[in-house]
Amino acid sequence: MADKCNTNSGCSSCSSGDSCDTKTKQDHTKAMIAETLDKIKFKIMVMSGKGGVGKSTVSVNLATTLNKMGYKVGLIDADIHGPNIPKMFGVKEKGVLSTAEGIIPYEPVHNLFIMSVGFLVRDDDDAVIWRAPLKHSLIEQFLSDVKWGELDFLVIDLPPGTGDEPLSVAHIIGEVDGSVIVTTPQEVALLDSRKSVTFSKKLNVPILGIVENMSGFICPKCGEKTDIFKTGGGEKAANELKVNFLGKIPLDPIVVMQGDSGKPYVIEYPDTEVTNAFRNICEKIIKQLQ
Repeated sequence: MADKCNTNSGCSSCSSGDSCDTKTKQDHTKAMIAETLDKIKFKIMVMSGKGGVGKSTVSVNLATTLNKMGYKVGLIDADIHGPNIPKMFGVKEKGVLSTAEGIIPYEPVHNLFIMSVGFLVRDDDDAVIWRAPLKHSLIEQFLSDVKWGELDFLVIDLPPGTGDEPLSVAHIIGEVDGSVIVTTPQEVALLDSRKSVTFSKKLNVPILGIVENMSGFICPKCGEKTDIFKTGGGEKAANELKVNFLGKIPLDPIVVMQGDSGKPYVIEYPDTEVTNAFRNICEKIIKQLQ
């Protein structure tokens, strides 16, 4: 992008051409982000204190569940160093479609749109070795140049921890409507999830609640549930931290298989305990936001 706006950029404040010569690149980006956010009702960050808790799986199935409930949903894969969202939706294409109006997001499911750095790398084995300013700029571009259109929800899948990407999202959006914090029942995961709660509070991001993922293993043959990683830790942490507990998602091997196959679990298995758990969590989120 040039240092100054041009009349073909799609920014309404530049459409007349009267003030283009005086607008800086930063002013233009802020204007475009503001226009994008004005068309989105609710912006939600999905966070985790550590890796390996199934945060991206939760993000994909929450976004898909909201879509199944009749909402128009966007999903940003802000996990720049580990972009898994394209694979989880079975999108193998590389590159993006850029028009005069902006970048067109992928639509793997009707009225569910996704954007990821995974579309921008030539090979899935390529490592994204970027410092904070580049990551910040990419997240800005996902919100300024991508044509999301009118959305009910924008779900942002963040990398583990409380580093550059969560901080960039919170600062760029300004008013995030809420954070969903994903944890597992193990004590070490719960300790890290508390940091995500603290992060949200310090940045004045409303905490929608904690989700306890992998909460009990469901045997695919007999259906019996076994608490491999304990259970109830997420709810206990939520009570101690005085935040909402959104629910427990059982550990079902088919969830992993569906993520690898590129078909979201809640679409392929609509009548299971796991899908019901995602729906209940979404209903609690919607109730808080509305």
